[in-house]
Amino acid sequence: MTGAEGRDPAVRSAVRQGVSVAVATGLYGVSFGALSVVAGVSVPQTMALSLLLFSGGSQFALIGVVAAGGSPVAAVATSTLLGVRNALYGAVVAPLLGVRGWRRLAAAHLTIDESTAVAVGQREPAATRAGFWVTGAGVFVLWNAFTLLGALAGDALGDPRAWGLDAAAGAAFLALVWPRLAARRAQVVAALAVAVTAALIPVVPAGVPVLAAAAVAIVAGLVATPRAGAGTGAAA
Repeated sequence: MTGAEGRDPAVRSAVRQGVSVAVATGLYGVSFGALSVVAGVSVPQTMALSLLLFSGGSQFALIGVVAAGGSPVAAVATSTLLGVRNALYGAVVAPLLGVRGWRRLAAAHLTIDESTAVAVGQREPAATRAGFWVTGAGVFVLWNAFTLLGALAGDALGDPRAWGLDAAAGAAFLALVWPRLAARRAQVVAALAVAVTAALIPVVPAGVPVLAAAAVAIVAGLVATPRAGAGTGAAA
């Protein structure tokens, strides 16, 4: 980030958003670390998941299958299914960042729910880039640090879900999304996505509800976008 960008109010706002989201999300890593070890995954394996997979939902899905006695194949398949959403995020943020070479690889690894939400929530290109990198890097560092803390503490932490850290991360994400729901169409799409997700959670594997919610948004976008040439035909 250049000096000029650092003085830009929009960039400073994006950085503040990124830091706040990184702290809220990173703290939740202690829950993953503790639950992973309790499920029978070793500390090195737990850290490898956070460092290399680095997708909270996919990580929780994997250890959930392991804890339930599922096979490694089932655990990987469930985790991969939920991680498909990151590929969709990549298609959104790639043109916004315009990175090449090793930066493209780094950006791909840091493309998660939170970094995408902060990036697309900005109105200026410089703020978009700053928000993405600050959020992605911040979550990566803090998530792994607190994953290690949770993994080392293990059973001593009790059930970390009772602390409400999942709610803190969710609240931070909702705070980012909420301003984007001012338009009536966005509210309708969000309501449909929530309804579809809630209906599917009890009956389908983890990851499918998230993909279904994304499909709702994609279909809504396709239906709402005028077909090319429609306006020209009407005028003729």
